[in-house]
Amino acid sequence: MKKLAIAGIAILLAACSSEKSGTFETDEGEGSYSIDEDSGETSASIKTEDGTITMRSGENVAVDLPKGFTLYPGAKVVSNTVIAQDDGKGALVVMESDASPQEMGDFYKKQAEAAGVDISIQLTTDAGRMIAGQAEDGSSFSFNANAEDGKTVGQLTVQQGMGG
Repeated sequence: MKKLAIAGIAILLAACSSEKSGTFETDEGEGSYSIDEDSGETSASIKTEDGTITMRSGENVAVDLPKGFTLYPGAKVVSNTVIAQDDGKGALVVMESDASPQEMGDFYKKQAEAAGVDISIQLTTDAGRMIAGQAEDGSSFSFNANAEDGKTVGQLTVQQGMGG
């Protein structure tokens, strides 16, 4: 998840800035970002000793989940972040659905297990569902869903490769 955290820094820097583009530094390396004024999409690139990490984030960014994972059927994407590096990719998708948190959680648990993820955290409440785990190859997965105002808001985070 280290690479997703680095990309998250880029998103926060861009969101907190009134500038439409700029540069930044982290402990991992140097980067640059830009914000498209029309779509609101944020793009960032971070050069680290492990290579270059690219990130795109926004409501209209095409969903590009790692192998074995798909968007929940009928879900509306609220925001999407896609992260790529030579040795892998990751995604963080926030979505809304008419399905229950339990239905969405069951859907993603099956996908995670089929992708070789060992589910190590599971929590189910009346209004929510959370599951997370990691595969032997270091790939990681988490899904959190909560019922809100007659809809379910789910957040899926998946990382495959990327040097863990």
